[in-house]
Amino acid sequence: MGSDSRGSDQGRSDSLMVAHLSGDRETLYLVTFLRDMWVTIPANKSVPHDSKAKINAAYSWGGPALTIKTLQNLTGVTMDHAAIIDFEGFIKLTDELGGVTVNNPQASTNLGYTFKKGTITLKGEQALAYVRQRYNLANGDLDRAARQRAVVTAIIDKTLSGGVLANPKKFNDVMASASQTMTVDSGLTNANIRKIATSLKFRSGAGVVPVQAPISGFGKSADGQAYDIVDEAGMKALSAALKNDTMADYVANHPQ
Repeated sequence: MGSDSRGSDQGRSDSLMVAHLSGDRETLYLVTFLRDMWVTIPANKSVPHDSKAKINAAYSWGGPALTIKTLQNLTGVTMDHAAIIDFEGFIKLTDELGGVTVNNPQASTNLGYTFKKGTITLKGEQALAYVRQRYNLANGDLDRAARQRAVVTAIIDKTLSGGVLANPKKFNDVMASASQTMTVDSGLTNANIRKIATSLKFRSGAGVVPVQAPISGFGKSADGQAYDIVDEAGMKALSAALKNDTMADYVANHPQ
């Protein structure tokens, strides 16, 4: 989860991804759920009954716990772990890594930064401006989600291919830095993270496959909110693929 929280304001989830690691440990699938997807959010302290809203409202109403519950209800899949990073943490993380390199499919400008088409390296405030932009992009929020997946993939690539896993001291240093920039659940100890990481059969971003959770179009709520309509048939297929570890088949049958 990437949140837009600032200070005491909990904010909403600005980015929401589910990471699925294949059973053979050869592929990591990053599935993005658009922040404006219109879903059912379970009853909570803010709204004491099930209600329809944009999925990012779950974080504002009930934090990570309600967001996870909403995702689990939507997909029918249990989330094993959770990690949260806010704007400040994202800036620090990309700075700590010395920047990350992505292939930018379309040129744009945002918040005073210019992003040329092609290979670019991003860090700090510049990287945040890149992943937050959705206006003036050809496909709006869909393109923003693609940018977010690309940057997360680049972060994974730099971590895996930089000799971090083979060097316990370097790994511990990276984990120490990460602990200052993000929050994880109690099950994601350094030892467990390293155990998962060393079980991977890939050592670069080439083992990461980006996936967009399906939408069928756009709608408007009674109170005027523009939202993304969940593709029910597509979501059913995605849910089955996540449950049955058949994401390779799903990706082949649902080109992005």
